[in-house]
Amino acid sequence: MGNDGEPTTCESLAGGPDEDRIREPLPAIDRDQQAQLLGSLLKGVSRSFYLTLRVLPPGLRLPVGLAYLLARAADTIADTSLISPELRREFILVFRSQVEGPAKLDALWRIEEKLTDLQTIPKERELLTSLPAAFSLLESIREPDAAMVRSVLVTLSLGMEMDLATFPPENSGNVEALEDGAALDRYTYLVAGCVGEFWTEITMAHSGSLKRWDEEAMSQTGIRFGKALQLTNVLRDVPRDLRIGRCYMPRTELAALGLSPQDLLDQDRGEEARPVLTLWIKMAMEHYDSAEDYLLAIPRHSPRLRLAVLWPILIGLATLARLAGNENWLNPAYPSRVSRRWIYFTLVLSLPVVVSNTALKFWIKRLRNQIIKAI
Repeated sequence: MGNDGEPTTCESLAGGPDEDRIREPLPAIDRDQQAQLLGSLLKGVSRSFYLTLRVLPPGLRLPVGLAYLLARAADTIADTSLISPELRREFILVFRSQVEGPAKLDALWRIEEKLTDLQTIPKERELLTSLPAAFSLLESIREPDAAMVRSVLVTLSLGMEMDLATFPPENSGNVEALEDGAALDRYTYLVAGCVGEFWTEITMAHSGSLKRWDEEAMSQTGIRFGKALQLTNVLRDVPRDLRIGRCYMPRTELAALGLSPQDLLDQDRGEEARPVLTLWIKMAMEHYDSAEDYLLAIPRHSPRLRLAVLWPILIGLATLARLAGNENWLNPAYPSRVSRRWIYFTLVLSLPVVVSNTALKFWIKRLRNQIIKAI
């Protein structure tokens, strides 16, 4: 309860214990609704991941696509900058309680009611209005898939909560940083490393070709794979994140160079801060070593699984190469991104070589050498 005796947001949204309402069941979801959720809606909010989803073996598309869709919904809640970080944390807690289940229709409706009109992107508004259908699908899929999806979503929500607890409101004019390297490593696990665990568990459950995998060992390799991708995103997005008050570069490492997080807003100080950038590029490359091991552990006769893993590795390494060679890496006008044309060319080029370990090793080594040369 709040100080004035009113229920808190969490109690109000989720349905407090004193409420006298009968819990309405979630609406049943039919094939057309499922196709819309995992088709046009997922495509509209997933950017390049939709391509990865489409290449997966059919049995994996439902649980993986649903996990991504619900993660994007949580991310939309966490990014609703027109309300305070504290209030967004409360909404994330409510969302997490629905994931843990059983979901309550009135709580989902209230999330929709309070947040939908604050979204500026139409597909994100549609995503929030589709929560009852998405949770209905979650509660209808078979075990253990549902348990795996719930587990990864809970962990992802902890990463979003960490963001909201650490950083100031986007329009505050302040910049806060993660404290040290351990905090950044923890963050990359919560928002991406855990996905490597999920990916390992769910693909092993659905793919007989992976039956010889050591699940514990491959999960640890998958964690490092996920961390590689997230570190790439973090380093690429430094200029943008700084302008909404977020610095993922550790405070202690910047301080050792005589810099504060606020100093990085000066785009001319990129050379001073480059040692921290280089340090974390090297860490990302170590994680990509594990990502390559993960890729090559997938049997060659499972090309769909290989492609789904190969594409983010290639895009991630190419992004790091551009970042490493970007003299204006603190300037948001000079983003370190690969072009859409490059992505589509890479996807096509990967099709005939995905079954060749020699070709894949050569391709990855070539990208790694570009990074090494640039740093």
